[in-house]
Amino acid sequence: MYVDAETVIQAAALVTALGVLVGAILSVYKIVERDKRQSVQIKSIQTEQTLLCYSILACLKGLQEQGCDGPVSDAIDRLEKHLNKKAHQAGD
Repeated sequence: MYVDAETVIQAAALVTALGVLVGAILSVYKIVERDKRQSVQIKSIQTEQTLLCYSILACLKGLQEQGCDGPVSDAIDRLEKHLNKKAHQAGD
């Protein structure tokens, strides 16, 4: 079998095309995996923030029971409205 320049060029083109194809597939795979990891992290952060909001609400209600008024009552109203709005948005 005789190997001339044309055969070498065609083989090189095939290897290059396969390399590009594999590279593209790996890039898409990495993007999908990164997105999955970010989604898990975002869910964890949202859960933590919800817990913090309920804790702050409990502190504010404790202050209100001790007689603090004005900004405390306003903050409680706003926080309860925010939590209620977010709870209904999560169901959509």
